Amino acid sequence: MEDITENFGTLYHPKSALVFYQSKGTTADTYVEYFEMDKQGIPINAHPLTIREANQLARALKTAKQQKEPCLKPEGIIGNHVLHLDAVKGRAVWFTKTMRRELYFTEDLGIAKGWAYVPPMLWVADRNSLSVFALGSNRRPTEKTRLFNAPFFNVYENGNVCMGNVDVRIKKAASLEAFTSDWEKYFFNSYFSHLMEAYNPVKGNCVMLWESLVNTNEPFPKEVLKKSKINLKDLLR
Repeated sequence: MEDITENFGTLYHPKSALVFYQSKGTTADTYVEYFEMDKQGIPINAHPLTIREANQLARALKTAKQQKEPCLKPEGIIGNHVLHLDAVKGRAVWFTKTMRRELYFTEDLGIAKGWAYVPPMLWVADRNSLSVFALGSNRRPTEKTRLFNAPFFNVYENGNVCMGNVDVRIKKAASLEAFTSDWEKYFFNSYFSHLMEAYNPVKGNCVMLWESLVNTNEPFPKEVLKKSKINLKDLLR
């Protein structure tokens, strides 16, 4: 017969054991004995728990606790800009109103870096990926709100953002506020470089659009936005 138990999943083998002894009385003393385990799982080499072994146990317990703790814990009352939050999966959906942001472009595009107004935006992110869309107004979106394709380079038609060689480091235990803020910084502080799969995200010429907006006070022309095939209702699931 063939032993196939290792194909069932991760196997955990006993390595050590702790036995707590306590004296009786009003001022009970506690003593901890540490046992190693042999290959058969039998306790051997009993000795008092050392400081080094206690520290190893503390680190193991801390790691286990962090793995069970959900991330994206709000630092206070959840802001009205957050539309959906899944703390277990580490995923959030939020929106931002139109604002003036500093934008960076590669030399190949021939667009000078500078400040420009960007449209209201919808953000969808987990620790490893980001999708962005444009909105038609600054009002808080609902499930019926129409989405538009984000009018930026480096963004696919489905909203997924190509971060290129940007070293994205979102902490697993990041607060909700840090999570949304960091993703917005990663997006706008990276260099816009090219259209994705020859897809033009706006009506007209994308290069000429941003050339006309950077380092001016011109509001973003919403008429150039293209309707997205993605529904907000689907993103909130």
